[in-house]
Amino acid sequence: MITSIFTHILLFLVHLFSHEILFLQASQSDPYSTNFTTTCWEVERNALLKFKAGLKDPSGRLSSWVGNDCCAWQGVNCSKQTGHVTMLNLRNQPSGDLAPLQGKLDPSLLDLKYLNYLDLSLNNFEHTPIPNFIGSFTKLSYLILSNASFAGLIPPHLGNLSNLCYLDLSWNNFLWVSHLNWISGLSLLKNLFLIGANLNLAATNWLQAVNMLPLLVQLHIPYCNLNDLPPSLRVVNLSSIEVVNLQSNNFNSPLPSWLFNISTLVELDLSYSGIKDTLDNVDAWKNLCNLKFLALSGNDMSGEIVKLVEGLSKCSNNSLEVLDLSTNGFVGPIPPSLENLKNMRYYTFLPTNWEEQFLKLLDS
Repeated sequence: MITSIFTHILLFLVHLFSHEILFLQASQSDPYSTNFTTTCWEVERNALLKFKAGLKDPSGRLSSWVGNDCCAWQGVNCSKQTGHVTMLNLRNQPSGDLAPLQGKLDPSLLDLKYLNYLDLSLNNFEHTPIPNFIGSFTKLSYLILSNASFAGLIPPHLGNLSNLCYLDLSWNNFLWVSHLNWISGLSLLKNLFLIGANLNLAATNWLQAVNMLPLLVQLHIPYCNLNDLPPSLRVVNLSSIEVVNLQSNNFNSPLPSWLFNISTLVELDLSYSGIKDTLDNVDAWKNLCNLKFLALSGNDMSGEIVKLVEGLSKCSNNSLEVLDLSTNGFVGPIPPSLENLKNMRYYTFLPTNWEEQFLKLLDS
């Protein structure tokens, strides 16, 4: 239980600070974006002012939103060439020094027709639903609404965002889906974060929906109340995926065969997800030579640890750095083949006598 809580907190913190880097990358990737040299369009200025009027701003974070030049306002970036608003970043600071914005989203935002980046995370939208009109921002590439106290149905209208490459609706606690078929419309999506959203009603087809995203690099759907992990896929379209995080779901099934066909996989986290397996198939791991992070802790897994380590050691260019198999039922000594995992930085197997054996192995 302590390990599960620690993992939960760590995941939250890593996710929290990743958006700072994302915004810098998105800003630098647009050579025509600025926030101080171009006077904005009147219709877009009015749209922002109407949006502001519907918000409570206890800390005065929008105090710079005065005057005619909305391109100089805090959180607003414009195209240097056209003057159109391209980025709206109203993410609150993780430190909590400033109060979150409160209220609801106004459809006047639709007048920002060239909006490419929208981040409203770490605010308080008072358990209102994500509005359907968000699906009408046809040029949007980044949509970040995490930790923002949204609730209710995730609108299938988001499937209309055909240019979206980054979607994050995590940590809202009361979001749910009726299905995930709409995801197939996001053909350019590279990063999908739905941490903590209730996907139970999509449990039987979530994998088929995700498998329709050939450019997907990161999939984060832990704590999503999923209970179905299909054992196989006829065709695996996830040819670009590097990160799969399915921790803390309720699968109660063995590791699926399709996972072992994803040679691009770098991080795999299935901890505390009810995985029941013996890991006796040594050859199953030979395709995962790029794997750097493997977390299978807190499951109902058994068998000899030697077979898993031998499987992971089959790659001559093995990349594994982190291996967490704690709180399972593995037996047997630490195998000498662990020495073949040259990049290993952290491991935990449990019980503790394996720690002693590992130290002896290093000293030998």
